[in-house]
Amino acid sequence: MELTLVSSSFCGACARTRAVLGDAARYLPDAVVSEIDIAQEPDLAEELDIRFTPTVIIRDASGTEVFRAEGVPTVPQVLTAAVRALPE
Repeated sequence: MELTLVSSSFCGACARTRAVLGDAARYLPDAVVSEIDIAQEPDLAEELDIRFTPTVIIRDASGTEVFRAEGVPTVPQVLTAAVRALPE
C-alpha cells in the first residue's frame, strides 16, 4: 500500500498532513509513504489531476487508487481509507 502526499513549498497545511501520514504509517507496517512536490514534478501533478495541496492518495498493492483527500485528513480517516487498500 502506498500513501502519497502531493505537496507544494507554499503549502502550510502540507506539514500537518505529513505528520498525519507519519502517525498513520505507524499502524500500517507495510505502507510506503511518498511525497510529490508539484513544483518539482508539475507534469506528474497534472497527470494525477491535482487541484489542491495537500492532496493524499492511497493506492493498493496493484497501484489502484482507493482514496483521495484534498486538505488535511485525520489519522482515523487515513486508517479507515487504508483498509480499502488491504488485500481481501
